[in-house]
Amino acid sequence: MKLRKLSPGLSAVNPSLSLLAKLFLFSAIAAWVCGCGFTRAQVGQNGNAAPAQAAAASAAATATAPAAFHHTVKRGESIPAVVRQYISHTSYMTGAELESALREANHKPTGNGLKPGEDLIIPGYESEPIVEHPVPVAKDFEVRAIYLTGTMAGSDHGIRIVRRWHELGGNAVVFDIKDSDGSVNIAFDHPLAPKAKHHSIANLPKFIRFLHEQKMHAIARIALFRDEHIARDYPELAVQSKRALLAAPAQSKAKQAEAAENNPAKAQSAPDDKSAQDKAAPNLVVANTPSPEQAGQGSKSAKNEIVQTKSGQGKRTPLPWRENGKLVWTDPSNSKVQDYDLALAKYVAGSGADEIQFDYVRFPAEGDQKDAQFAFMKSHPEWQRADVIAGFLSRAYSELHPAGVLLSLDVFGVMAWQRSVDLNHTGQDIVRMAKFCDVLSPMIYPSHFFGMDGYRRPGDAPEHFISVSMQRFEKITEGSGVVLRPWLQAFAWRTPTYSPQYIETQVKVAKNNGGVGFLFWNARNDYGRPFAAMPDMTHKMDQYFQTVAAKKS
Repeated sequence: MKLRKLSPGLSAVNPSLSLLAKLFLFSAIAAWVCGCGFTRAQVGQNGNAAPAQAAAASAAATATAPAAFHHTVKRGESIPAVVRQYISHTSYMTGAELESALREANHKPTGNGLKPGEDLIIPGYESEPIVEHPVPVAKDFEVRAIYLTGTMAGSDHGIRIVRRWHELGGNAVVFDIKDSDGSVNIAFDHPLAPKAKHHSIANLPKFIRFLHEQKMHAIARIALFRDEHIARDYPELAVQSKRALLAAPAQSKAKQAEAAENNPAKAQSAPDDKSAQDKAAPNLVVANTPSPEQAGQGSKSAKNEIVQTKSGQGKRTPLPWRENGKLVWTDPSNSKVQDYDLALAKYVAGSGADEIQFDYVRFPAEGDQKDAQFAFMKSHPEWQRADVIAGFLSRAYSELHPAGVLLSLDVFGVMAWQRSVDLNHTGQDIVRMAKFCDVLSPMIYPSHFFGMDGYRRPGDAPEHFISVSMQRFEKITEGSGVVLRPWLQAFAWRTPTYSPQYIETQVKVAKNNGGVGFLFWNARNDYGRPFAAMPDMTHKMDQYFQTVAAKKS
């Protein structure tokens, strides 16, 4: 049977097909109204959904409607305890958000108590590991950033700070991966990494995904060579003390002579042959105790003591150098130290960070410099400290760039003055460093320029110190292609005039003297003044920013 010419009322349709045609037309209209039909590209030759599209649709449905995850309550558990256990495994960023969703899903509007064996639905649970990738931007992308410690970044308060910064026009966050005490805020499997059960940033890809969702450029800060953890727990990787190393053999002989004097009979019966003495005498090593210079700084001991080892083949223990009495510096020229820091940076890049920022990319600048012994002094006696820093950065730059991340370096603001004493101590040769990074971030906090240019209170002269610093940095990096993105002062130390207007002055002066974007530093993450200044600055964009910074896709 064939359909006749279709009339508006379907009366021309063969009666035997009338009902079928009506059903077909009704289905077609319903599909059109509901929007649930297939497009032409989605339909296969047989009129069914093409296999690829059907599979994609099925996968999408699975992704958007994951199976509920259930938790069986153990004795002593409460709702807050369950929230803490699962927060890093869910899509929720704060404990308060997860707790609210958990109460709603389990019909528990009040109370924290739970019964052992009770079944709880964990909303937003992500069963698969989060995979996040860097969002590429040009190196001259105009960053407007605040700094967060690892502890703050991993807290509910830190998440609120990020959201508020986004609302005010910020577009980037610097957050600690490793700080100068050596603590690592993420789970990182490496022999030199601190052993910890809990980490401030429990799920790094999740945190970076959150930053990306907030249209934030994610800058991961790694303090390199000032690492108290390694210097303390792995003293062979710390800067060594020349005097202690020289004094050790003499002290060992003095101890032996003292022992012989106190026990004449044993001394008389001791063999004369030196090799026999070496075999018969107990193994002696020098214990790592403070040097005489540190005695006035609260040290319990003022000398290097000789101690006996239990093993048959004892060896001299390392004798680390201290900066003003503090054991905090690793040896920047030690290959194991460099390998550790670079492995951490590559791991973070692989977790989705957009930029790796190296801080403390230098040698120690204070303390008794003549007493400091570094590995390169023996392996490469012709080198200077600047050669070590440049060599490490060349390697880091070549290994990190393929991961799609930018590399930025924090440097002392005073290095703009290019004084030989600063260069010899820190090894921060700005001209050479600029070749192996995308961004240089000079720390030009006005309050830190004490004793310079005749200013009694440099903190209250931001126009002078920021303009002069930026001009100097621009001159010495000319032709390198490096971007200058300064750290600006967001704290009141030695600065009575600190205010929202002080913030605005710094941003404007930096911008007018070659700066591309800025980073605000406050060690306590208190950004009341910058937050108060942002509305005025975003209202007058042309005065404070290079351009209207493009939104990250």
